[in-house]
Amino acid sequence: MWVRLRWGLAPRTLAALALVLLAAVGLAGFHFWSVRPQAVDAPDTVEAGATEVVEDPLRPRGADPVPGPAAGVPPSPSPEPAGRIIVDVSGKVHRPGVQRLPAGSRVADALRAAGGVRAGADVTGLNRARILLDGEQVVVGLPQAQPAPGAADGSAGAPGAAGPAAPLSLNTATKEQLETLPGVGPVLAQHIIDHRTESGGFRSVDELRQVNGIGDRRFADLQPLVQP
Repeated sequence: MWVRLRWGLAPRTLAALALVLLAAVGLAGFHFWSVRPQAVDAPDTVEAGATEVVEDPLRPRGADPVPGPAAGVPPSPSPEPAGRIIVDVSGKVHRPGVQRLPAGSRVADALRAAGGVRAGADVTGLNRARILLDGEQVVVGLPQAQPAPGAADGSAGAPGAAGPAAPLSLNTATKEQLETLPGVGPVLAQHIIDHRTESGGFRSVDELRQVNGIGDRRFADLQPLVQP
């Protein structure tokens, strides 16, 4: 009434102003209600080792997702072929080269895989019954160590009996021949060859004690079987 008397407004104009004020109050209330703080739920904890599902954008909708590797778990390596060894057969064979054989194969199996030994090849010092190791080399037809003087004397044995084997020369023996000695494998045979190269040859059997890997017990086993 005071506004009407003060400003001289008509009743319809006053009603319109009242409606505008009510609308403004309603909009203000809706604005403050929509921006009020709201509680947010924390995400679920993913257990260690759980499989993560990877969504492939190229897969059609509705198809099963492809499970990916779990977080923190490295991918498993591809299985390696087991039960196989690789050896190098060289020398006087029909098909020299790298041969893949089952684990536990012997030198005779490697020679068979290489096509066999050529005619006239000397395999006297080659132990064909020896079990092969992965990565080793089989050499066929190399010159053998010369027998020690007097080794061919048959007076020490009975008539018709085989005499003692000649000692193996440390200065001329190949790696394959050294591996035929008791307790000598590819690694120890290579150590003997390396010592022979660095020292200029063996001057006595006692120098075997200086080879890495030969102790007193192994030296006692090798001493009667070798010579400089």
